[in-house]
Amino acid sequence: MTPIFRFEGIYTPVVTPFHADGSVNYDALSDVIEQLIDKGVHGLISGGSTGENYAQTVAERLEVARFTKDQIKGRLPTIVGTGAMMTPDSIALASGARDIGADAILLATPPYSVPTERENALNALAIDKAANLPVILYNYPGRMGVHMGEEFLDRVGRSRNICAIKESSGDINRVHLLARDYPHIQMSCGMDDQALEFFAWGARSWVCAGSNFLPEEHVALYQACAVEGDFDKGRRIMSAMMPLMRILEQGGKFIQCVKHGVALNGIPTGPMRPPLKGLNKDDKRGLEQVIRVLKTTIADISNEQPKAKG
Repeated sequence: MTPIFRFEGIYTPVVTPFHADGSVNYDALSDVIEQLIDKGVHGLISGGSTGENYAQTVAERLEVARFTKDQIKGRLPTIVGTGAMMTPDSIALASGARDIGADAILLATPPYSVPTERENALNALAIDKAANLPVILYNYPGRMGVHMGEEFLDRVGRSRNICAIKESSGDINRVHLLARDYPHIQMSCGMDDQALEFFAWGARSWVCAGSNFLPEEHVALYQACAVEGDFDKGRRIMSAMMPLMRILEQGGKFIQCVKHGVALNGIPTGPMRPPLKGLNKDDKRGLEQVIRVLKTTIADISNEQPKAKG
């Protein structure tokens, strides 16, 4: 069965640049979007946690999504995140995504409430109904408290809109389960340090925050593994990326690192909204060094001539 939305390539959950007073810097957001399109990513996600959705009102999130959709001008798919603690907020985001003409929504478990599989499925189906758009599920038990388990997947799978899942559990057995038992739901990598394994198990997409500031390098791994099927090259690219992934995940400074990475590309991203604070000088210096080595190493790998066969 052909999916209603082909979720393929590198999808960037876009950062939200802010002015010093905490208001959205739309000029900088425009520059981020244009740079990502120019560097070859395959789609953009507005209103993800990388975009600091938890620190924005529903109205702000919809305004950022509308701006993003208008800026893209149909050049790439636009996906709108609907994750929120309260179901009415998620429904408002879903219906707003429909109204602005988004291509799909990203649908997560509401955090903190710890719903049962049945409760979570009914919640997801209510959000799905409000949007009536292709739905990419988002399984992130580390933040949400529960898995989107088999009972959940079986229940929501009755909707034709459920077309993909961003898998961020970190459990490799989930990759096996999805690939083997739910092949009709497109599996997307949501755990950066497992990207190679996801591609080996048939994933065709990767939602990666690091592509905000290293889009070409993330595209290179996707191209090597998912397009060329060259996993020897893919392993070498992945190996070069691992120091970055360790830095992004250490000490709870993920969004701060991503926004500093974008700033290094010449686009001001401003402060984080509370409760987060920016990186200190040592953190910035460490990230910058890792980025320099990564870019050089992956450029060398990408520029190598293919080996002759036979």
